[in-house]
Amino acid sequence: MSAMTLSDYLKTQAGTDPVRRDVARLVESLAEAAIELHHAIASGAADREGSGGAAVTNGGGDVQKVLDREADRLFSEAARRAPVAFYGSEEQDDAVALDADAGLALAIDPLDGSSNIETNVSIGTIFSVLPVRAEHRADSATVFRQPGRDQLAAGYFVYGPRLLLVLTVGEGTHAFGWDPASNTFVHAARMTIPERAKEFSINASNRRHWDEPVLSYVAACEEGAQGPRGRDFNMRWVASMVADAYRIFLRGGIYIYPGDRRPGYAEGRIRLVYEANPVGFCAEQAGGAASDGLQPILDIVPTHLHQRTPVVFGSREEVVEFGRAVADPASRAETSSLYGHRPVGGF
Repeated sequence: MSAMTLSDYLKTQAGTDPVRRDVARLVESLAEAAIELHHAIASGAADREGSGGAAVTNGGGDVQKVLDREADRLFSEAARRAPVAFYGSEEQDDAVALDADAGLALAIDPLDGSSNIETNVSIGTIFSVLPVRAEHRADSATVFRQPGRDQLAAGYFVYGPRLLLVLTVGEGTHAFGWDPASNTFVHAARMTIPERAKEFSINASNRRHWDEPVLSYVAACEEGAQGPRGRDFNMRWVASMVADAYRIFLRGGIYIYPGDRRPGYAEGRIRLVYEANPVGFCAEQAGGAASDGLQPILDIVPTHLHQRTPVVFGSREEVVEFGRAVADPASRAETSSLYGHRPVGGF
């Protein structure tokens, strides 16, 4: 029996539901753009980027590379081929209105981890699909202020040794690998994050800026079997969110990007709408969890497209443990309730 393609999977999931069919069309359009971007990356386009000209910053305040802008162009065009009313990108200051009659909004980080391009580290694209309701048409600024629980679909592409798509449409999280021979994505696995972690991912070079609860949690992991956790941990940090996420989804672990004491870092550096929310949705649908340290990521109501947040995701047991570490003693019982008694699909 031949492996199921992404198109077959999406058709099965959509059935006759018009909204799900629109989501399927959008995901397939994004997959086409990802293949084109994969070829650009693999061809060494980054190596040919010129060093002249003034630096350009994106809507999130980061310096753009040529491939950042090319990725944004490709995915913007993909959105235009699909039933998308609003396109919100890390690379643009404001959301762009597309098809006024369409029912979907796309929030996207077109090229996550682009600072790693020159070192040939896996990079990716992260996306979130949201519904467009009547109240959003009356005030388009509100469309990307929906909490992550409203997402219709989410996922991320990984441009590495193999081009991969991790996707959820709210019925589990699935991995698809691109097959060059057929030029299509083929189902690889239904992903289930192991509940217990043996690895943690955090940028330890920022240790001097961390708040005490983060220091305490990491120290307990580093003490290994002789410490309070009673088992050994490895530390992994790729500095490419999609690469860290894919490893954690496969073999368990926890990803931590906290706020810290540096100017501009109090709320972390990860964008809520088009990074934390889609990865959080995928994590929950894979049996894991995602939070800002104290509350589930998907419950946060964004205030604007480029909002930042601390983020913790991965193995459910470890996300709960981190929540206990950052809660003050008086709130430990409340935190335990928050993380321990949520319905299926939440914590």
